[in-house]
Amino acid sequence: MPTVISNGYSLKLVVCNHPLSLTVGNLIVTKPMSVNRMANRSFIDTNILVYAEASDIPVKQKAALSLLKQLYEDASGVLSTQILQEYCNVALKRLKLSPQYIRPQLDLYEQFEVIQVTPAIIRAGIDLNQTRSIAFYDAIVLASAKASGCRVLFSEDMNTGETVDSIQICNPFVNDVLKK
Repeated sequence: MPTVISNGYSLKLVVCNHPLSLTVGNLIVTKPMSVNRMANRSFIDTNILVYAEASDIPVKQKAALSLLKQLYEDASGVLSTQILQEYCNVALKRLKLSPQYIRPQLDLYEQFEVIQVTPAIIRAGIDLNQTRSIAFYDAIVLASAKASGCRVLFSEDMNTGETVDSIQICNPFVNDVLKK
């Protein structure tokens, strides 16, 4: 069972016979295996995962960890392979985290639904890039959110409150979206 000590927070994935439990600090969150994942799905951008590691910005770290806890508990969080790749890149290069630290984090994030970025998603991203003047990789994130049936994209990098292709963008570090 992976256990990670992250900037004062202990993250532990506990796999039992049926439920999965995620421990964040002193909180244990359990997600039943039979939860309907289609209702209120939310896509998680890379910056949420990065701020979960940001002990130098405790307000954002707390907000990121709280959001991840909520999305895990609700079984409504969705990631893509692109998000995991970007997280690993930032964790290695900017945060200077070791591969030994990152691997168990991936085990944790793999407990969310993770979708593959397909050629169809890339084509949809190109279309968004061209029609909405959205940066290419942000357009791929939006296309991934749409392809996975998400209604909300949690991101710091885009215009909060804006709706793009039926996806509402929410910046959890600006708005108090966790209480909605």
